[in-house]
Amino acid sequence: MLKDGEALESFFGDKKIIQDPSLYRFTSDSILLSRFARAKAGDRVADFCSGSGVVGFHFLCLNPRIASLTLFEMQEELADMSRRTAELNGFECEVVCGRIQDIPPSFSDKFSLILCNPPYERSGFENADPKKALCRKELALTLPEIADAAFKNLKFGGRIAILNRADRTAELIGTLKSRRLEPKRMQFVSGTAGAPPYIVMVEAVKGGKEGIEVLPQIANAPAKEAGGE
Repeated sequence: MLKDGEALESFFGDKKIIQDPSLYRFTSDSILLSRFARAKAGDRVADFCSGSGVVGFHFLCLNPRIASLTLFEMQEELADMSRRTAELNGFECEVVCGRIQDIPPSFSDKFSLILCNPPYERSGFENADPKKALCRKELALTLPEIADAAFKNLKFGGRIAILNRADRTAELIGTLKSRRLEPKRMQFVSGTAGAPPYIVMVEAVKGGKEGIEVLPQIANAPAKEAGGE
């Protein structure tokens, strides 16, 4: 089950996820996004930029009655880790390896909810391993491309729950609105209580009406506690 360099890590009760620090290791931001997103009965859920799958898998654990889960990841090593994690835990899901920009037409208008913890850094990682850099930095996928893909693959009234840097809040909202994805809920996250926020989480609805609920700012839990359920 495990390959060289890989390890198992708990992320929800007795559930384990395969991680490889040389490729990518999930952070507590992923757990916060899966908790921020709201499930509805019969949801068909997609996880864009799924990495090792933690956002989608944690959301599935929180909401086991969703209708389906599909993970989209462009790096084959990470997609393979997700497949093996699903097998290990008995999760029913589909893993699609490929670029978000190239999602097949068979998925158009299919999903009622998209989760997305995208690469959102614009600097740094110049000396990092290219595979790690792809997970963190906008090298192969931009915010407008994510919004385009979300609009294409969401059914009318479907939602996207996405996070980004707090200092890119205006850009995030503007990009979503320009693709007829109307922001309806927003929450800022700081590292500690009273500190300035470092990320923002937004839920937008395809074809939704204007009007946004701004939730109270929260402080992030330490990474070692992020999966505690």
